[in-house]
Amino acid sequence: MIDWTHWHNEPILTGGLIFLGWLYAILTGPWRSKLAPGTPYPRSHAIKFYSALLCFYLGVGSPLDQIAERYLLSAHMLQHQIIIYPAAILLLLGLPDWLVRPVTAHQSLQPVLKAVTHPVFCGIVYTAVMSVWHLPFLYDWALQNRPIHIAEHFLMFGAALFYWWPLYSPSKEFPPASYAGQMLYLPAVIIGMTPVFAYITFSADVLYPTYEFAPRICALSAAGDQLLAGSMMKLGGMSVAMIAFGISFLHWYRQSEQKNPALGRPSAGNAS
Repeated sequence: MIDWTHWHNEPILTGGLIFLGWLYAILTGPWRSKLAPGTPYPRSHAIKFYSALLCFYLGVGSPLDQIAERYLLSAHMLQHQIIIYPAAILLLLGLPDWLVRPVTAHQSLQPVLKAVTHPVFCGIVYTAVMSVWHLPFLYDWALQNRPIHIAEHFLMFGAALFYWWPLYSPSKEFPPASYAGQMLYLPAVIIGMTPVFAYITFSADVLYPTYEFAPRICALSAAGDQLLAGSMMKLGGMSVAMIAFGISFLHWYRQSEQKNPALGRPSAGNAS
């Protein structure tokens, strides 16, 4: 039976999130005068950062976790989507540029950081991590082994930070890709993820034994649950990416209009 009152209080999870919240408070509070003298408290950034921590905990620490771990692949997919989309995006948006500058401005690290923040590298990391973790033996191993499951979630979250870096980088030294570059990057990642989407969605077999033999807590069969999970992965990923694409297009258009004001004006013939 599902215990809807069960919220995880594991030291690695709760302790890690509390530590990150405490560290952020120290860096943006008492240490702000050293990192960015004269800079006001980044209230809007802080709201996003702490919202990211909350989303992460709701994804992996709420009762959703036991449903995802024991019963439904679709619940597990929802869990991953919470980690990959709102949690990762909000965390990047929650970092002021001066907070990451001690790392990104370090001369000895810049050649490495330039390589690992390149959109091609970011897209490959995200696609590879997500694809490998959905291999049946590895995915089911994570379901049967709690430390491996924790590692899976942290690696997916890390890969999601790579995925969104070319759009939401907080660094002035390694800024987001150009808007045109973002509009190429997002469809490329969607294409790269298509094989794993198709593998889960259209497989004739139930891929993960844990879910095949799990007690049915709803009307979905194991095969139907897998089809739903694959559809969520595909449609959820495409929906978020297309929203981001639309925002990038809007910024690109406005930027082009500013460079060439005549672009957005009607011609004399149309005006008449």
